[in-house]
Amino acid sequence: MSIVWIVAIAALVLVAAYVVMRKMSGPRPRTPAVLRPGQRLPAFAALDEQGNTVHSSDLRGAPAVILFVRGTWCPFCTKQVENLTQYYKEIVELGAKLIFITPKPLETTRRVADIFEVEFDFWLDESLAITRELGLLHVAGVPGEQYKEHGEDTVWPTSLVTDVDGVIRYSSLSRFIFDRPNPERLLKVLRNL
Repeated sequence: MSIVWIVAIAALVLVAAYVVMRKMSGPRPRTPAVLRPGQRLPAFAALDEQGNTVHSSDLRGAPAVILFVRGTWCPFCTKQVENLTQYYKEIVELGAKLIFITPKPLETTRRVADIFEVEFDFWLDESLAITRELGLLHVAGVPGEQYKEHGEDTVWPTSLVTDVDGVIRYSSLSRFIFDRPNPERLLKVLRNL
């Protein structure tokens, strides 16, 4: 097989992979107005790992890094959690809380944090009520092989940093499901609060 054919086949494979990833990702929503920097974090309630009701207002009094993640079935979310473990100590030393909001069972999400021996807080949005309310719903965002166990819809990966008053100082919706903000960016925002 000539080099021209090999290059042509490789190019076709790359184009096909790009098309599949775009289709899987769907169009990125605009950052909802309620989540733009300068806005107070909207009021919502979730469940913590013990099944207790927690409120977004509970985060006031300390800065917070809030990440909406799809679940452990998502390799990009798992990698994001893994990357943040390297910065966990510094986040805590800056007095910030680190909250993961997920629509999937907390025990499976907790395993990821336990592997890296960090104390992240996980909040459950099982019905996707918070996700819908904040405009972060990713319709049909769960891949086919995960659909039976996790349902069809999920959350659009989103990262927020709030100050001690609960005002959003940083907001980032992933452009595609596989890109996430660099933890250094989140730390820079925290350091400047």
